[in-house]
Amino acid sequence: MHPAVLELERMTRDREGFLSFLREWLSHSWRWAREEKYRLVFKVQAAALRAMREYLDSHGFTEVLSPIIGPATDPGIRGARQASIDFYGYEYKVMSSAILYKQYMAASLGRVYFNSPNVRLEPPESVYTGRHLAEFYQLDVEIYGASYTEAMEVAEQLFYHTVKRVAEEYGRLLEEKLGRSLEVHKPPYPRLTHAEAVRLARELGCRQPEDGEITWECEKLLSAEIGRPFFITEYPRGARGFYDREDPERPGVLLDFDLIYPEGFGEAVSGAEREYEPGKVEERMRETGEDPARYEWYLQMLRELYPLRTAGFGIGVERLTRYLCGLRGVWEARPYPKLAGIAPTP
Repeated sequence: MHPAVLELERMTRDREGFLSFLREWLSHSWRWAREEKYRLVFKVQAAALRAMREYLDSHGFTEVLSPIIGPATDPGIRGARQASIDFYGYEYKVMSSAILYKQYMAASLGRVYFNSPNVRLEPPESVYTGRHLAEFYQLDVEIYGASYTEAMEVAEQLFYHTVKRVAEEYGRLLEEKLGRSLEVHKPPYPRLTHAEAVRLARELGCRQPEDGEITWECEKLLSAEIGRPFFITEYPRGARGFYDREDPERPGVLLDFDLIYPEGFGEAVSGAEREYEPGKVEERMRETGEDPARYEWYLQMLRELYPLRTAGFGIGVERLTRYLCGLRGVWEARPYPKLAGIAPTP
């Protein structure tokens, strides 16, 4: 496990002390942002964004402006809540993910990406993971007519290209200034099904439910154990949102994936083939406690553009920066960071 991940574990053993540290850190971000370490972090972040754009632009993708508010957004998982505003008498959501919107832009342009701001009101305990911000950026990719395996191939090549570019441009400085030895792992990356990941997590002594999301702790252990980036595929129905397509030949199995960083840093990328049958989408919405009436524009879009077959993924920019620089938490990878339950901050 990377020393920064171990340092975070040490810090969070004293929860009150850790929260006191974070309150001070978040309240005075203009002080530490000028330090040499963080000037380098933000330059690496900019280089990573350039590299991702470079790869996608050269492979036929078009960058599209992302929405900021709308009548509906990704309902979220693991207890995350949405933020709302009064939009001239209507309740609109602040985007927690642009996933519903990028699907129809893929129908328009074929291969698209957003660099989108997101707001997720995560549960307070998320501050101890080092991987969750209330406000963050995500590079969102969507491909018209693609399968989830084709989206995985794009994800791993994009990741490889980005790490390689950053290592070429900043590898020496990362080593000298941050003690970060950035290894460039060449694809293809290992692939585990969700069932295989559950078995391995349990063998490592982690309590992992059979039919749910891989827990933060188990994901971290798997990330440290395997030693290189790897995929977890085919999550069970119920573990993910209504927009992840269920395999028509294997009921209960979703055509989706996560790419996991090595060294204990956890999830890098999350993606899937999209469910495009309007009736199935409505059924899945109700199954997860969502009101289809709130997603009327989305359901109408699916009916009018049928069959809207797409696949895609998102990669968190601050999580990527944390991995590239070997940081303790995503709060070190973000100017003016905001964490669940800690306010007021700039």
